[in-house]
Amino acid sequence: MKNSNEQTDSSQRRRVLLVDDDPSLLRLLSLRLTAIGLVVECASSGEQAVGLVPQFRPHLVVTDLRMGEMDGLALFRYLQQHYPLLPVIILTAHGTIAEAVEATRQGVFGFLTKPFDSKELIAQVEQALDLAGEPHAENEPGDQSDWRAEIITRSQSMEQLLQEVQRVAQGDASLFIHGESGTGKELIARAVHRVSPRAQGPFVAVNCSAIPAELLESELFGHVRGAFSGAVASRDGLFRSADGGTLFLDEIGDMPALFQVKLLRALQEQRIRPVGANQDIPVDVRMISASHHDLDALVEAGDFRQDLYYRLNVVTLSLPSLSERREDIPLLANHFLSRISPRYASRVKGFSAEALTALVQYDWPGNVRQLQNVVEQLTALSTTPIIPVRNVEKALKDKSALLPGFQEAREQFEREYLVELLQRVNGNVSQAARLAKRNRTEFYKLLKRHHLEPARFKQDAAGDSPG
Repeated sequence: MKNSNEQTDSSQRRRVLLVDDDPSLLRLLSLRLTAIGLVVECASSGEQAVGLVPQFRPHLVVTDLRMGEMDGLALFRYLQQHYPLLPVIILTAHGTIAEAVEATRQGVFGFLTKPFDSKELIAQVEQALDLAGEPHAENEPGDQSDWRAEIITRSQSMEQLLQEVQRVAQGDASLFIHGESGTGKELIARAVHRVSPRAQGPFVAVNCSAIPAELLESELFGHVRGAFSGAVASRDGLFRSADGGTLFLDEIGDMPALFQVKLLRALQEQRIRPVGANQDIPVDVRMISASHHDLDALVEAGDFRQDLYYRLNVVTLSLPSLSERREDIPLLANHFLSRISPRYASRVKGFSAEALTALVQYDWPGNVRQLQNVVEQLTALSTTPIIPVRNVEKALKDKSALLPGFQEAREQFEREYLVELLQRVNGNVSQAARLAKRNRTEFYKLLKRHHLEPARFKQDAAGDSPG
């Protein structure tokens, strides 16, 4: 029986499944939870609850402990296996310390003894809902949502982005994905491919910053035998590997200037010429590119071709940072835990409520990638089934989790180097360029890339910089 307004669109509200073999308690709980704006569904047994979950898709289950054949713990174990992100609160009139400890060890979110205090129950329900997400099981093959299966979210900003993905994927325009390092740009590119008419074709991803500049042309366009020293056999490039599908070029802002011209020509003519070859080869690829750089700034500084930028950036998808989608942190943390735990033969079942709160409140400068690293560290080192808040706090203080990637570290060093140079020469660009062994034009480009104004350093040296 549904105790919420039948006309209410429950997909827009939080849903709670109540399970108890006492009809009067079900009515009482339902009235109290409906009164705080929740959509409630009731089941009189664990078996009935199992049948209701796929249709009702609750965000939380509140269940009695002592019931018929499937008691509360048995129901919890079933839900944990099939819906690992779904929190469960257990109620019992026969509560004991041993049962509470066992329930908590297995990962039950909360445990309350009847008669319970209504305020305490509501507080636990609200906390569980704040830290919970959609309780989807793994998508079945052929499910219409397969294309977004790897993207774990209940964030409104991410949902809007995924709606954009679904729309733009139906065409063939080049896409540019902008987002900070570690936000999951390749996952979005894969989602575009999977929901596009090219889904049956190949998806090929390449990180431009990971390939030496002198090898990038060969990697992308291929080469013929004898084209250069070491080319003992002909090789198809990644463009041909992606023919009929999608080619994803990550960190496009790190592409060397000389190759940018050749890539522009390939995109305009839909033809490539392997290194050492005399004839072009037609290719049919959907181009998706990404960068954590501000490409507008690179274009302005002359480090990225404007015509190539326009060719790649027909449609832009902006990926929010993890701190802009904090509601996804518990979902992602539990998702990573369920994937990582088997690799360590770990007994870890979940996070304490306090541990999840600590994760949600952290700023995550390394975004989703950093969160995954922290969860793996917690899983590897945990000695208890439920990860306590003290372990999370210790992990978040570990600077190794914040270790930047090579490209980020290089940019940080470059900016700090330029700042020190300008400070030493009191903002004199000519002197700074000489010390850096760079010509003035190139040095000015570096300053523009890092948004450094030499005049500020002159003011600082004079002691009258604006406060």
